[in-house]
Amino acid sequence: MSSREYDEDDVRIRPARRSRPRTKIRPKHADAKEGFVTAVDRGRYTCLVEGVSVTAMKARELGRQSIVVGDRAALVGDLSGREGTLARIVRIAPRHGELRRSADDDSPTERVVVANVDRLVIVASLIDPPLRYGFVDRCLVAAYDAGVAPVLCLTKTDLAPELVAEVETYYSQLELTMVTTQPDEPLDRLLELLADQENVFFGHSGVGKSTLINRLVPGAGRAVGEVRSIGKGSHTSTSTVALELPGGGWVIDTPGVRSFGLAHVTADSILKAFPELEAIAADCPRGCTHTPEIGDCALDAAIGPDDPRSGRLASFRRMLASLTEAEDRY
Repeated sequence: MSSREYDEDDVRIRPARRSRPRTKIRPKHADAKEGFVTAVDRGRYTCLVEGVSVTAMKARELGRQSIVVGDRAALVGDLSGREGTLARIVRIAPRHGELRRSADDDSPTERVVVANVDRLVIVASLIDPPLRYGFVDRCLVAAYDAGVAPVLCLTKTDLAPELVAEVETYYSQLELTMVTTQPDEPLDRLLELLADQENVFFGHSGVGKSTLINRLVPGAGRAVGEVRSIGKGSHTSTSTVALELPGGGWVIDTPGVRSFGLAHVTADSILKAFPELEAIAADCPRGCTHTPEIGDCALDAAIGPDDPRSGRLASFRRMLASLTEAEDRY
């Protein structure tokens, strides 16, 4: 057989699709009902709508807009809450108290963790695993940056009661609300702070966060794990979920984290979380980066190595150095 030469006449042209052009006009969904997002799981959102738990998906018109626990959403479709039904989230109300974090300081990607919260409860154990002041300081920076009131909740204080005074001294210059908890003591003080508020709990794995939430919300059923021999807890809570307090208000449980990246904050935002240092830094020369290499930083002149504020100064400078390294890298 002789070989055949092909030309453009042999190419099959697919006819153009005949359909109306897509309109840019979107429905207003005036009949949408307001809901509260209580859980997010692989593209499905659990929302509380007029007391009914509804499963919903994100409408196409929302595009890449994120939906997180705590959002106020407008929903349409089947709002009966029956098994197998699916509603659509068509709008997200403007947010306040938007808590953000990145995986690390050098990560260019940040994400919103929760929205519309009034209070950030930083759960930290005194031992097993030991308290890490740097992590708490980072949470405080994120809280102040988001306009959220922070609370430091110390767990396992029955195992090391002598360390409570050390923590109080470290934060003595900061107007920080602190609560201590023990397994055999009631949680009246903490419940008083959380009442009628939307509260998000953050902490390392193994600090007793899930145990604490199970006590605050009977029947919550949050998984509880054990601390490993190397002093780190295993991840027991694997998703973020909002739980209603019996006396009013909400607690939002988040998975335990190993680090709290602050790639989204500025040096000025960090300084605002250290008010005892901010007042001193006002006397620094113009353009001062507050690092010891400068030599004429007012912080060095005012705070010596034996000053109780020296630990806070070291934590502040570690954050600044971490942000500077990230900026140089990107």
